[in-house]
Amino acid sequence: MQSMKTQQLCFLNKEWSEFKTDEGFNASYAQLVLAFGASELISNSSVYTYLQSKYKGANIVLSSTSGEIIGESVHDHSVVVTAVQFEKTSIHAITVNVKDFENSYLVGEYLAKVLNDKAKELAAIFVVSDGTKINGSELVSGLNTLKAKQVPVTGGLAGDAARFTQTFAIGVYGKHINVGHGSFGGWDEFGRERVITKSHKNILYEIDNSNALDLYKEYLGPYVDELPGSALLFPLSIKVNNSDKNLVRTILSINEENKSMVFAGNLPEGSKLRLMKANFEKLIQASSVAAEFTQQVNHSGNTNQLAILISCVGRKLILQERTFEEVEAAKKVLGDHTSITGFYSYGEISPFNLNVNCELHNQTMTITTFSEV
Repeated sequence: MQSMKTQQLCFLNKEWSEFKTDEGFNASYAQLVLAFGASELISNSSVYTYLQSKYKGANIVLSSTSGEIIGESVHDHSVVVTAVQFEKTSIHAITVNVKDFENSYLVGEYLAKVLNDKAKELAAIFVVSDGTKINGSELVSGLNTLKAKQVPVTGGLAGDAARFTQTFAIGVYGKHINVGHGSFGGWDEFGRERVITKSHKNILYEIDNSNALDLYKEYLGPYVDELPGSALLFPLSIKVNNSDKNLVRTILSINEENKSMVFAGNLPEGSKLRLMKANFEKLIQASSVAAEFTQQVNHSGNTNQLAILISCVGRKLILQERTFEEVEAAKKVLGDHTSITGFYSYGEISPFNLNVNCELHNQTMTITTFSEV
């Protein structure tokens, strides 16, 4: 019998139903409950009250989404719940309000320090944060103050943050837990490589000493009249400090007055930049690649018992009715035995494959797996 056990529920069409329950699961012993749902549902106090009564001793983590993942299905206007019962692993969950901190870096630094100081044998941190009021790149920089500890940090930014101002962080402790992580995009780069010559954090002003927005519009052609929505089809690929790893950045808004663009992540001056475009088959295949990366990181050979899939809302808007295919692609790698949950986000947090330093990603499928020896 497996040591770590899960139970999964789904609230859909105003009804709760049981999706999957592992043999031997006992709700009284669940330590962690992850609930991902549409903002109008997840913010309803009745959802929290129901979960609190069902899993009395558990830490309950809520996140609003732009789409919910359970098993191989993708839902809208639902709540998907995964309760986790560990046998040999302990957790500690903390909540902070981003408004209580001067900047996003301090939020990440605080979370990393509290979880590191809480107990020995910190094995991983999983973060679910506000998606609009926080600067995801700065949050990640603060979390990376733990890099000397070789602790992987994964998670995502809430997919619909209209009512979501909190940041949750879960510390996972013990030598019996194995954590895998993988992230991949599957976009095609095109056009020549350029240089960011003027920016401030996540605001881009100039590329190759020319106005960034005007240059970007030249690439869009017939899609220019559909800005900023059409920008989801053409994210940017950047290389920071001549790294061999590419980060993807999605445009959140544009400013016609000063010809700038606001992105869901920082774009440091001097970074190399290329435009990207969607390739449907590669986007779906990227989920398989991300799942395979989790297996490479988790060297134990142990069967994954839980996988949390966090994909970008931009991918969902592009794939539309084919969205479920990227979840199916991941499940084929992870296997039917793995409990799968997750959500569509405004940003994904994960190390670059085997690298421990976490990064903020956009337009990727990011997967975190847990298994208990």
